[in-house]
Amino acid sequence: MDDIVKQALAKWPNVPHCYGWLLLDARGHWRMRDERAQHLNLPGDKLQHAALCSFIARNYAADARGCWYFQNGPQRVYVQLQAAPYIVRTDPVQGWLLHTGVPMGALDEVLLTEDGALLLRSADLLAQLDDRDIASVMAELHSGGSPVTDEVLLDWLDGSSSASLTLHGHPVQRVAAAALPARYGFVCVPAPETPAAKA
Repeated sequence: MDDIVKQALAKWPNVPHCYGWLLLDARGHWRMRDERAQHLNLPGDKLQHAALCSFIARNYAADARGCWYFQNGPQRVYVQLQAAPYIVRTDPVQGWLLHTGVPMGALDEVLLTEDGALLLRSADLLAQLDDRDIASVMAELHSGGSPVTDEVLLDWLDGSSSASLTLHGHPVQRVAAAALPARYGFVCVPAPETPAAKA
């Protein structure tokens, strides 16, 4: 967290939190959601200002509920997640690179959803692969020591194949997309805590 943010928190500790105005899309872009975007359930406008995006990334964290937020001075701006808490892409130098610009680290789990979304876990970080990298990464899937064919992959995704898939030596697990938030402890659409939940 930036020092200027820590100073603002100390000076104004009780600023109300903000909900619904910021979204992390499935390609790792921060999107500002004005009242119209919120009302129509649209993703919002992609933030283009490099310094602002970098500031958000440096001050991105989760609370005890698994709700992700950007600490904007004394205020928490909670983030809607279109896919997962992090988005990852391939980088020729750093390997797996998170949308925050930080290398992901060694993999602990590789997961595929029924609709073909690929997710990677490293320690407590869960990231969905940017779909622009999906074709090149899927080409690296293996089964029984051979590259996976499209037919085997489609059968595996719909559950009609018991083949074992691996990615760079890691076993690939089949997981339902709807089960990800509960399994990995994150909230896609943060909302204010109710008084009963706080008690």
